[in-house]
Amino acid sequence: MPIQDKFESNVPGLASPAGGLLSVVPSDTVDLDVVTRAIMVATEGDVTVIMQDGTTGTIPALQPGVPYPLRISRVLATGTTATGIVGLY
Repeated sequence: MPIQDKFESNVPGLASPAGGLLSVVPSDTVDLDVVTRAIMVATEGDVTVIMQDGTTGTIPALQPGVPYPLRISRVLATGTTATGIVGLY
């Protein structure tokens, strides 16, 4: 029997739970495949990002296992010390 998704006809909004995830490889030149709605890290550290609107900055001292609601288009290698970064979208 196929799995049922009772919410498939609903249009997801920013307050909706994430529907997908991607493993993030920090890069100073390559954008993510999709803009995130949140990120999580496996080890504590800083994450330097380019946001959806093009602004750049460092998000300091992210903690493992915490979803941070950030619309990110790129995670930069330069300045990023956290590892095991996962994007939620």
